[in-house]
Amino acid sequence: MPLLSEIEIGSALEGLPGWSRAGAEISKTFDCGSFPGAVAFVVRVGFLAEAADHHPDLDVRWKRVRVALTTHDAGGLTANDTDLARRIEAVAS
Repeated sequence: MPLLSEIEIGSALEGLPGWSRAGAEISKTFDCGSFPGAVAFVVRVGFLAEAADHHPDLDVRWKRVRVALTTHDAGGLTANDTDLARRIEAVAS
């Protein structure tokens, strides 16, 4: 999968509120309201990731979950990352 251009990354982030870029990854921290809520969110994201065969880094801290996406095989950001971020937004709302 080809890397996204700077313009494509910027455009994708405009449609992903709360997501930010640091180098070759995009990330967002979700407040899930409670520890059980955070764990349930991780499970939902896990099923999305497995279906997409694209696995984010997930960091659980009490009621918050940080999700970070990058395409390691491509060495940066691809459409796989922005597509999965959109799917994650859908299950978070």
